[in-house]
Amino acid sequence: MTDKTFTTTQTGTPVASDAHSLTNGADGTTALHDRYLVEKLASFNRERVPERNPHAKGGGAFGELVITEDVSQYTRAAVFQKGAKSETLIRFSSVAGEQGSPDTWRDVRGFSLRFYTTEGNLDIVGNNTPTFFLRDGIKFPDFIHSQKRLTGSGLRDADMQWDFWTLSPESAHQVTYLMGDRGLPRSWRHMNGYGSHTYQWINAAGERFWVQYHFMSKQGVEPMFADEAERLAGQDADHYRRDLYEAIERGEFPEWDVYVQVMPYEEAKGYRFNPFDLTKTWSKKDYPRIKVGTFTLNRNPQNFFAEIEQAAFSPGNQVPGTGISPDKMLMARVFSYPDAQRYRIGTNYNQLPVNQPHAAQVSNYMHEGNMQYHFNTAEHRVYTPNSYGVAGGPEADPARGVEASWEDDGTLLRSAATLHSEDDDFGQARTLINDVFSDEERARFIETLVGQYNGLSVPAIQERFFWYWGQVDQALADRVRELAGLPIGEAEPVGVGQ
Repeated sequence: MTDKTFTTTQTGTPVASDAHSLTNGADGTTALHDRYLVEKLASFNRERVPERNPHAKGGGAFGELVITEDVSQYTRAAVFQKGAKSETLIRFSSVAGEQGSPDTWRDVRGFSLRFYTTEGNLDIVGNNTPTFFLRDGIKFPDFIHSQKRLTGSGLRDADMQWDFWTLSPESAHQVTYLMGDRGLPRSWRHMNGYGSHTYQWINAAGERFWVQYHFMSKQGVEPMFADEAERLAGQDADHYRRDLYEAIERGEFPEWDVYVQVMPYEEAKGYRFNPFDLTKTWSKKDYPRIKVGTFTLNRNPQNFFAEIEQAAFSPGNQVPGTGISPDKMLMARVFSYPDAQRYRIGTNYNQLPVNQPHAAQVSNYMHEGNMQYHFNTAEHRVYTPNSYGVAGGPEADPARGVEASWEDDGTLLRSAATLHSEDDDFGQARTLINDVFSDEERARFIETLVGQYNGLSVPAIQERFFWYWGQVDQALADRVRELAGLPIGEAEPVGVGQ
C-alpha cells in the first residue's frame, strides 16, 4: 500500500498527464476529444459567478484603428488593408485580483482588443507582456488557483504562488517581467500591449506567415514605483480605471502604434526558439517590427456594465486572412474563452450589442437557446442543406472563409513542445535582466525579489526560490540572498517538475 494519490477525471478515470494536452505530434493541433483537458477547462470556467475568472477587475473604452501602411503582401484581411478604418474596443484588466481589488497590485495587465471589421469581429486577447507563465493550456487552471486564495483561510499566500512558479521553470521569463517595471505600470495609457501568442496571416495568393502583434504606447512606457502603488491601493483602488476615463473625458485620447513581427511560414521549423512557445519572444534582430497602423481611444462607454463588463472576447474570433497557430496555450484558449462567456453571460452572449459584429452581417443556422434576441424570419430554415433556395438561408463559401492551417505528423500523444536549438526555460529571462533592464530597473527588480522572498514561510519553497533565480543568473540570486541577510551559496532544486 502507498499513501500516494493519482490524478483522475471527475468520474475517477486515471489521467495520463497534468502538464501536456493531447496533440497531433509534439507541435500539432489540440484534440477536442482530450476529455480531461476539456473537463478541466470547463470546470475552471464555472468556478465564479458572475465575474471573470481571471481578469475580473478592469476597464475599457472605444476608439478607431487606422491602417497607415501596406501589409497586403502578408495578409488579405480587410481590416489590415492600407487606409482601412475599424471601430475598436479595448478592455484592460488585472489577472489575479477580484472585482474589488486595487488596480495597483503588482500583476500582469490584460490588454484585450476587438476590431469590428467588415469581415466580422477580430479579437486579439493579450497582455502588457509579450510572454506568459505557461506553454500548455492544461496547466492554466492550476496556475490561476495558485494566484488566488487559500481554501481554508480565504487569504492570499505567497508560498502558494512561488511553489507553483518554482515547480514550473517555464514561468521564469514571465515572472521576470512581472517582478520588473512591467508589473507596475504608471497607468493603462502608459504601457504597451502584445498579442503574446503567435498567429497566422494569409495573403491573397494563399501564402502563409506567422505573426506576433505589438501595440506600442505613444504616451510612453512608464512604471509606478512600489511605495506609490501601495499608497494608491489604499487611497484609490480604481486608479487605473479613473485615469483612463478622465483622460478621455478631457480629450487626451491615448494612442498605440500597431506593429507586427512576421516570420515566413517555413522558417518556423528551424528557428532557434520554438516560435509557438508562449514563454518565449522572437528576437527583433531576426524579425524586426513592421508598422501597420495606429489605434486611438476616443470614446468612453455609456454604460460600464453593458459595454465593458459584458464584453466577451475570444482569440478564436479571427477573420479571413488571419488565424491561430499550433501554440498549445492559444488552442486551449480558443475553446476556453467562448465556453467561459456562455457560462458567465449566457448562451447568446454574441447577440449583446457590444459583442455583435458592428460592420458585418450575421447569417447562420444556430437558433434558440437562453436569452435569444435576434431571430430569422419564418421562411428561413434552421438546417442545412435544405431545398428552399435563397429563402432557406445562407451557404458557406470556401473562397470567403479563408482559414489558417499548418502541417503536423499526425500522431496523437501527450508531449512537451519540440525544443529548438536555443530553447531553455531561463535564457530569455537572463537576457531580459542583464541586457534589456537599465541599471535602475535592475535595482528595483532585485528589491522586489527581496520583498517576495520575505513573504515566504515554507523552507523548501524558500530554497527553491533561490534555485529558480540562480538558474536565471547566479550572481542575481547571490545578491538577493545578501540583501535578505542570508549566507551566499548555490541552492539545490527541491522537487522541481516540468
